[in-house]
Amino acid sequence: MKYYFNKTLNEDFNSVIERVTSALKNEGFGILTEIDVKETLKKKLDVDFKKYRILGACNPPYAHQALEAEDKIGTMLPCNVIVQEIEESCVEVAAVNPMASMQAVENEKLFEIAQEITAKLENVIEKL
Repeated sequence: MKYYFNKTLNEDFNSVIERVTSALKNEGFGILTEIDVKETLKKKLDVDFKKYRILGACNPPYAHQALEAEDKIGTMLPCNVIVQEIEESCVEVAAVNPMASMQAVENEKLFEIAQEITAKLENVIEKL
């Protein structure tokens, strides 16, 4: 089982960020965190890196259900989605596969939640 779903788009990086954010919103996700890896690496290490953004996506009702089912599951939240520029006007979007993440957790309630979140994230990637 792959630990992520991905798709490559022939579009501008910033346009893809907007599309991903909108697609996530349509599936009930908000962005809790946004890490600009390029900016961070330049600031902290003075190295140049490609455009690379990590979006910490959260679907509050599902996050609440997951936390109720397994209080340590917060170590695996939020669901990360990356947007990275492969080359100019070629951008890859990848989202974590919650089913792969949850294999180590033996909790039937959590398994059902992970299945539903997986379907939502797959839908986001497919619709881009």
